[in-house]
Amino acid sequence: MNQTNGSFLSTIPTVTKNLIIINLLFWVASLSLPKIGIDLVDLLGLHVPGATDFKAYQLFTYMFMHDTRSFGHVFFNMFAVYMFGRVLENVWGPKRFLTYYLICGIGAGLIQELVQYVEYLAVWSNYDSVNTGLNIIPMDVFLNQLTTVGASGAVYGILLAFGMLFPNSQMFVFPIPVPIKAKYFVIGYAVLELLLGLGSNDGVAHFAHLGGMLFGLILIVYWRKKNGGGRIYY
Repeated sequence: MNQTNGSFLSTIPTVTKNLIIINLLFWVASLSLPKIGIDLVDLLGLHVPGATDFKAYQLFTYMFMHDTRSFGHVFFNMFAVYMFGRVLENVWGPKRFLTYYLICGIGAGLIQELVQYVEYLAVWSNYDSVNTGLNIIPMDVFLNQLTTVGASGAVYGILLAFGMLFPNSQMFVFPIPVPIKAKYFVIGYAVLELLLGLGSNDGVAHFAHLGGMLFGLILIVYWRKKNGGGRIYY
């Protein structure tokens, strides 16, 4: 009888595992470092165009930051990376999977910045201050408070890729009582994000989610053409 002694972590592909570890470490650091005067969310989160705290490198670093007020934000993002990312990494290999993940995350940030810049030109640029409901603050202070964090853009790119590579895979999605095909799950999520982005003000970066899917779609279509129309891309 053969026995395997590998740990749970050893069963997770290298890039997927390291992405999860890095995101969790940054979340813990974001909780701890403010005690010594270092605000990682402010330094590494993505500020809006025109804000004095905006830095170009934040388009990369923001995807490793998460809301420190709730463990659920980082947990559910990393759970999705584990569930779907390991499948993609096993298909694509570590280098291509990491490239895809980072491009989707950066693309999501670019779309979010574009949406917020349009909103700034259309609305915020007409005012010198903002009434937050608690007090009135100068516009520059308000802009610096608008910070996008999270791996959700990259995660939505992963969901799109899974739906495109395995469109007919059956998935159970709570609270739907019956399994649905991955392609319908992805389409449904995209439609939901679009509707929420257009019609809600819930503080969630819905257009960043769509941006991750858009850049993922562009990249997969490019790889597919480069590969002669095949489904597996190395």
